[in-house]
Amino acid sequence: MKRAGGNLFILCLLLAAIAASFIWLQLDLSALLTADGRRQMHDYAAAFFPPDTSPAWLLKLWRGALETLAISAIGTLLAALFGALLSLLAAGRMGAGARAFCRLQLNALRSVPELVWAALMVLAAGLGPFAGTLALALHTTGVLGRLFAEALENTPSAPAQALREAGSGRVAAFVYGTLPGVLPQWLSYTLYRWENNIRMAAVLGFVGAGGLGQMLHVTLSLFQQSKAASVILAMLAMVLLVDALSGWIRARLG
Repeated sequence: MKRAGGNLFILCLLLAAIAASFIWLQLDLSALLTADGRRQMHDYAAAFFPPDTSPAWLLKLWRGALETLAISAIGTLLAALFGALLSLLAAGRMGAGARAFCRLQLNALRSVPELVWAALMVLAAGLGPFAGTLALALHTTGVLGRLFAEALENTPSAPAQALREAGSGRVAAFVYGTLPGVLPQWLSYTLYRWENNIRMAAVLGFVGAGGLGQMLHVTLSLFQQSKAASVILAMLAMVLLVDALSGWIRARLG
């Protein structure tokens, strides 16, 4: 009975917080239901149809999709490599001091959103896919490094310890005793982040990082809704294909 009262109190607090948020932000949901608002939304959405399917534009879409795919793949690969290296420090394999410092670095990398990293990289490396690749690599390194480190911490140490007692070195004990236990998890995490980075690579184009996102930004800025619709459909198709491929690979690994 006491627990039920506590849960009811927490629920009331959440409802009060939601109501206070609406009041503080002055959200007027009735504006969506006005005749003028519905008409403007309908007119804008109708301008996206039919999508532009001209051969010249489809060829540009194909090149943009490949560029987006390359940005996400290379960014994820770099993040997996650096994340694996940093995870050794973050898991405490090199001492408590290195662990604390490395975890601070990983927290800093992933706390900065990809769009912010992309804006910084565009200033440093210029417009184009290189900036998007660096932005994804930096943020994803923070994410994968932390996940890899947690996987290492949760892996049984008995196989590696047995190899050390048998005379193996630290590197050999890790490669043959620890790595086989964490590698499936590491690959699964990497594939999942690749799925996310496909979507994010499409968004990074809004700050000039190349790919389909940059094409979408340009077409929307020029009010070319039919071309923008085809870009959106290309994004959707690419995400669905990569999601299916990644899910199939993870199922095989499991």
